[in-house]
Amino acid sequence: MIGIDAESRTTHDDHLSVRLWLRMLACTNLVEGRVAGRLRDAFDTTLPRFDFLSQLERHPGGLRMTEISQRMMVTGGNITRIAEQLLNEGLISRSVARDDRRASIVRLTASGRRAFGEMARRHEGWIVETFAGLSEAERTQLFRLLAKLKRHLNAVESAE
Repeated sequence: MIGIDAESRTTHDDHLSVRLWLRMLACTNLVEGRVAGRLRDAFDTTLPRFDFLSQLERHPGGLRMTEISQRMMVTGGNITRIAEQLLNEGLISRSVARDDRRASIVRLTASGRRAFGEMARRHEGWIVETFAGLSEAERTQLFRLLAKLKRHLNAVESAE
């Protein structure tokens, strides 16, 4: 259902900053929904599982479950459920941390690297396709403007 989001309920009387925030949120939700649907259809997987595998792909030596939870900004319980599924499918392995026997280190298996590699290639294509409605100059401008906003938000956060 296109147009049924918080932005659709705004009027010209609403502050431009509020309308901008809601527009960014609407676009984020549209892109995320599109990617999530394609991951489900093409690979029978979810966006959180893709993100989990992505974290491990960036850290071939493995990560502690707490590190993955922090990087993905989700609870440990959610990470544990995803890890159990991926373990059962042979996409990751788990071992005890050398410095803390209570902690687990998880890594991609060879099968997990191959599966994630294919997902990542397709994901990149979907993202490129998603932004194809903007010219390269427009994408660059949007990237720079969002970087400026991010710097401002980080500065405000640091000052508080």
